Amino acid sequence: MLQKIKTYIAEKRLLENDATLIVGLSGGADSMALLDILTLLGYRCIAAHCNFHLRGKESEDDAGFVKKWCEESDIEFTSINFDTRQYAADKKISIEMAARELRYAWFEMMRIQFNADAIAVAHHKDDSVETVLLNLIRGTGIGGLSGISPKNKKIVRPMLCVTRSEIENYLTEREIPFRTDHTNYEDIYARNYIRLNVLPMLQKLNPSVSESIFRTSENLAEAGKVYKKAVDADIEAVLQNNKIDIEKLKQTVSPSSILFEILSPLGFHPSVIDDVKNGLNALPGKVFYSPTYRLIKDRICFLIDKIEKSESDNQSYFIDAVSQEISNPIGLDIKLTDVPKSICKNNNMLYADAAKLRFPLKLRRWQTGDWFVPFGMKGKKKLSDFFTNQKFNLIEKEETWILLSGEDVVWVVGHRPDNRFRITSKTKSVLQIELKSGEMG
Repeated sequence: MLQKIKTYIAEKRLLENDATLIVGLSGGADSMALLDILTLLGYRCIAAHCNFHLRGKESEDDAGFVKKWCEESDIEFTSINFDTRQYAADKKISIEMAARELRYAWFEMMRIQFNADAIAVAHHKDDSVETVLLNLIRGTGIGGLSGISPKNKKIVRPMLCVTRSEIENYLTEREIPFRTDHTNYEDIYARNYIRLNVLPMLQKLNPSVSESIFRTSENLAEAGKVYKKAVDADIEAVLQNNKIDIEKLKQTVSPSSILFEILSPLGFHPSVIDDVKNGLNALPGKVFYSPTYRLIKDRICFLIDKIEKSESDNQSYFIDAVSQEISNPIGLDIKLTDVPKSICKNNNMLYADAAKLRFPLKLRRWQTGDWFVPFGMKGKKKLSDFFTNQKFNLIEKEETWILLSGEDVVWVVGHRPDNRFRITSKTKSVLQIELKSGEMG
């Protein structure tokens, strides 16, 4: 097995011969074998153990076991303690996800601290097969059916070429002890259920099912390289500034695939992505959601918007003193001046007759029912109609602020002043407000 892994490392170009490695060491069979193999292959290994404090005394015994083994084997060792349950609660994620985030973040810190070349973890062929089945059950694309990657940035997996049984035989031959996690035999976890129940049933149909699935996943990984190159080119053509051009999307070979590759990483469920595909010709205004993003159907594009509600969205801000800048969320510069000799024709500038204003002025987000008299017109207009005429998308509408004198709109900020407060020949004092470019929203 030693030669098999050495050949695999070379074929996949995982490591240089003189590499320094952070080796994730839990004390289980897989990680104990990995540490021993990498040491025998001549790499400098720093064993790194995470105590997640999830199994009481067993967690403490694991930590003591790996520390003692490394000391006796003259292997560099480092460890850390995590309050995993608290981290999961704070982040509102599963215990499994919390442990994963904590583990890999710390491994990377150790890699930098020890100036190591890579982080080696003990995933093997059976793990990759289980991952393929798990992704298939949940719904996935070609990437999810490609199994576990041998290399992901600084993380390498040298044992993906060997099975769990090969690892156990190796440990027996080498007389290497290991710790057994009893939770590995509890099928309440999806991955364990697949290993303990699903795969044994599939093996009744094909005793070599694991090898067949693994080989297929490797074929898909190779095909995925071609697929990714084509998809990336189409994504570059259809996605600009968080906008998906609908007509360009329709012209691609597979709009469904392009949508999946764009939206799946943002947390959109496959069924929602199907709804998006079916809504390409729908009327504007339809909104699709993931836990952290929303996709808004506009006239000619889909708008990708991260869901981040600011505390300022539902607040009002009052302008009492017009002689100096005031604190507000969009960076308004305010001055009270004489009538200027020239007017800057810019949507980011407001010139209003100060005598017509009632202080304090109020700044807030627009609301349904708001209306104003657009500059240069005499009749009033609902802001909703103004937005439609200006072809505002939903996000632009939501980000619009208005400045009010009493209940009257003085300015649709950054877009249009109200005609009732315009400067005339009788104006003696002017309120001049500038919206700093790029600070709105």
